[in-house]
Amino acid sequence: MIGLRRSYSYCYAQASLRRISTSASLLSGHNRWSKIKHDKAKVDGAKTRQRSNIAKDLTSASKAAGADPTSNTRLAVLIASAKKAGFPKASIDTAIARGQGISSNGAPLENVTLEVMLPHAVAAVIECQTDSKARLLQDLREIFKYYGANTTPTTYLFEKKGRIILESSTSIDEEELLEQAIGAGALDVDQDDDGGIVVLTEPSQVTAVGEALTRALGLKIERTEFIWDPKDDTKVDVPTPEYAEKLTRFTSKLEEDTSVQGIYLNTT
Repeated sequence: MIGLRRSYSYCYAQASLRRISTSASLLSGHNRWSKIKHDKAKVDGAKTRQRSNIAKDLTSASKAAGADPTSNTRLAVLIASAKKAGFPKASIDTAIARGQGISSNGAPLENVTLEVMLPHAVAAVIECQTDSKARLLQDLREIFKYYGANTTPTTYLFEKKGRIILESSTSIDEEELLEQAIGAGALDVDQDDDGGIVVLTEPSQVTAVGEALTRALGLKIERTEFIWDPKDDTKVDVPTPEYAEKLTRFTSKLEEDTSVQGIYLNTT
């Protein structure tokens, strides 16, 4: 049976470590600085993910109903929200153009899938769109090197799936949601950080399942996309909180590149 659970493009195992010191007063300044760096990393990571989500929503809306906000109501709303959030105009234009399959200067975009393996058997699949594959590889190669990521096949550790993100709703209970999702042919139903309903499907069933659920539940589709979902028997635990933070920095650094459209890890 399909269960309701929380879903992320990538997630990290968390653990707690107990620090023991015989001289706490000498380490207090160090610990305070470590905490400041830790908190800053979390804030920076959250901001990067927010920018990434804004760009994805703009791209999805542009792809679904065109790049003209005067005839695309959802795109107009997203542009207003992006501006309110301080999203740069150049980035808005780039995201909208990407939805039309072109760069901001009109060059056609190429889809590029990168596969890398990080330490502790953490596999990653990185989906990109770029007008220059050579430049993209050059830009990301330094990031891979810094974080110990080696280029090697990893997609066999994942399954390609469709993902539909529906607007959040408090009027639909879990049982009704699951019943409608199963009836529509969904593989799984999740929930994202913002309360949005996330439905996983076979890649070929994204449109059919999305249309069935919008009719049955009366909810709008926020975004549709294709993802790499790690197979259950290939998932790995993140060994320490420190390494979890390192993975967060790795994905945040990648997301700073506007060519990166999705990052998928096989972490539990």
